[in-house]
Amino acid sequence: MAAILPAQLSAAPFAAHVMDARTGQPIYSQNADTRLHPASLTKMMTLYLAFAAIERGQVRLDSKFTISSKAAAEPPSKLGLRAGQQIELRYLIRAAAIKSANDAATAIGEGLAGSESAFAQQMTATARALGMRNTQFRNAHGLTQEGHYSTAHDMSIMGRRLFYDFPQYYNIFSRRSADAGIAQVASTNKRFLDDYSGADGIKTGYTRAAGFNLTASAQRGNKRLIATVFGGTSTAQRNQVMSQLLDAGFNRVPNRVREVRPEPPQLLAQKVVRRAQVEPAPAATQAQPQRLVLTASAAPRRVERPAQAASTANAFAAAPAAAPQPQTTGRTTALSLAASARPQLRPAARSNAVEAAVEMAAAQTPAAQAPESQSASLAAPVLASSSRPARSPRSRQAASTADVAQAEPAPEPAVAAAAPAPAPAGSLSLDASRAPKPRSETVILAAMGEGDLANPEAVEIVRRPANGGRSWGVSLGLYGSRAEADRLLLRAALQDGATLGQARRNIADTKRGFEAHFVNLSKAEAELACSRLSARQQNCTVVGP
Repeated sequence: MAAILPAQLSAAPFAAHVMDARTGQPIYSQNADTRLHPASLTKMMTLYLAFAAIERGQVRLDSKFTISSKAAAEPPSKLGLRAGQQIELRYLIRAAAIKSANDAATAIGEGLAGSESAFAQQMTATARALGMRNTQFRNAHGLTQEGHYSTAHDMSIMGRRLFYDFPQYYNIFSRRSADAGIAQVASTNKRFLDDYSGADGIKTGYTRAAGFNLTASAQRGNKRLIATVFGGTSTAQRNQVMSQLLDAGFNRVPNRVREVRPEPPQLLAQKVVRRAQVEPAPAATQAQPQRLVLTASAAPRRVERPAQAASTANAFAAAPAAAPQPQTTGRTTALSLAASARPQLRPAARSNAVEAAVEMAAAQTPAAQAPESQSASLAAPVLASSSRPARSPRSRQAASTADVAQAEPAPEPAVAAAAPAPAPAGSLSLDASRAPKPRSETVILAAMGEGDLANPEAVEIVRRPANGGRSWGVSLGLYGSRAEADRLLLRAALQDGATLGQARRNIADTKRGFEAHFVNLSKAEAELACSRLSARQQNCTVVGP
């Protein structure tokens, strides 16, 4: 599909990505790896780390977080938290997931990592571990900030990881409303959830720089799709495009495929491996089961070490994407304690390694500076291993731990990772800290809170030159309404994604009507696209520079 933007100077760049959630395979892609403003889609990672912290015992749903003046001062959308106020984590999660409250997201980040900047480093490190290679976070809420970017492809990966890694919490994304402690909050995604059959999430986003964004998931029969749209021009237009993409996707994917669960992230940087001894230690939070902490002893005679990573700054990288999860064992660890005797782990879920990587992200220092006395760590068992049923997660029992709003995960003994001493904020070395690559799209450098359309700030528009040699286009003619022209362009793009996949859609408002055309093509691409459209009995004209 091509870009779905009217010919407006202030329109945000468009991107889209659709994947089969069962396999992770792409179905449709349009500018999917272009680094853009994610807006409040950022909060999916904030919530992912919150769920991980709960599962490994760092916090509980009823843990109370103290609100800082910074969190209280965040712009809308917001819950209305006050500085010094204490509120349970469960309410912050509901406000961030359902209302997209910026103050709640900042409070979560500060409560888990000590500061929002330290939390943003954990977010970026976790993104690398999940395979999100074109994402960098600077805050927990998604308001526009220099160096804060992601892609439609990466946010689709993020949505899939929420679905597979934390099924017990996933149903919060289908809630139309919830009690957030100090207020009843309504979903920013209610309209799409109500209008699209099978939709059960996930997250909306809006800033002036980003446009109207959405990562959505829907299930029909045995099929489940996850899709992301960046740069919508309105809530209604964004939802319409998402519906069309999902409809086309459901028609393309087979009813039965071999499910390929996402692999747990793997730690690739070289780590010091020590023989471990296990001894009990007090729990990190009140009223929770005792944990077992690993302390380091003398090093074994010989240690098998992984090959030196190409860059010690890149502590995390994506796991292989195509291999199904082995079923021969119920134990998974993120680090290997080579050539040493150690206690056997209790049976645990495949997501142990997910928790290990997240926990390592919270305490990781650059690999080249890791002290020799650094303790080895084992992952904490968090999720019960089972194959995913075909039905949607929201059809699970309401009384189970899947309900964040009503219950918390049942406590169970766990082996928690003994992390090194907390690193100071900013000590986590991250990859891809460079600014986004220049694009030929219009970029707006001012933002406001999601859903806050009153008193918009002034915007600065930066115009960047188009790519050389791609000044050709294809006109599909004049139409009586913008909606009619848009529908025709979308249908043409879906029918011939190979030729028009990198084109931009443009609708020009002329005195004679709305002219629909694809732009940003080379001469050869324009001629090929027009010939294929003509073969489908669609009138078209190649337009030169």
